[in-house]
Amino acid sequence: MSKRYFVTGTDTEIGKTTIAAALLHSARQRGLSTAAVKPVAAGCERTAEGLRNEDALALMNECQPPLDYELINPVALEAAIAPHIAAHEEDVTLTADALSAGCKAVFERNADLTLVEGAGGWRVPLNDRQTLADLAGLLAIPVVMVVGMRLGCINHALLTAEAIKADGLVLAGWVANCVDPDMSRPDENLATLKQLIEAPCLGVVPWLEQPSAGSIAAHLDISELL
Repeated sequence: MSKRYFVTGTDTEIGKTTIAAALLHSARQRGLSTAAVKPVAAGCERTAEGLRNEDALALMNECQPPLDYELINPVALEAAIAPHIAAHEEDVTLTADALSAGCKAVFERNADLTLVEGAGGWRVPLNDRQTLADLAGLLAIPVVMVVGMRLGCINHALLTAEAIKADGLVLAGWVANCVDPDMSRPDENLATLKQLIEAPCLGVVPWLEQPSAGSIAAHLDISELL
């Protein structure tokens, strides 16, 4: 089957990783093989094994058969700041081509479902010329968009969807993730998003005190992705 998707978000800190992990979890529940790539991760901790990123480890836990950390997260940066700034400070060169090669190394595993998770939103810079959108373009795979349900989400979601389309890529689906338990008029916002986004909604994830891949997976339907 070998389905591959690029997972992006409408902003940072909107639960993109937990949604990606839940999508992989859902595939595993169907008996499918899974793989993931977090091409570049900023905000890594020093461990005996080297730099490790919490998001990459969460994806790693949902890969079946297992993948080495270095395959999942080929570029690990210590500072928890924008990747291109962290890379500059740590004397690391980020290019879409190099990150693409790392992703394709995982694609060669031919898992039933492979997810490539970006960092932050669609236009996060890699260097002076390229953004993560350029990486998605090189990979030429459909996109799954995670919408953080909070004030301003409609504008962020529609702009992101427009940018994905303008870059020549297909928005395969989107997930509404309720990150603000006190959001005003969540149902009305959701209805507007469903009306205006020209892609299927893969699920609406409620506010969860302790979200996990398993608990979130119960609110997702990955049929459209398979």
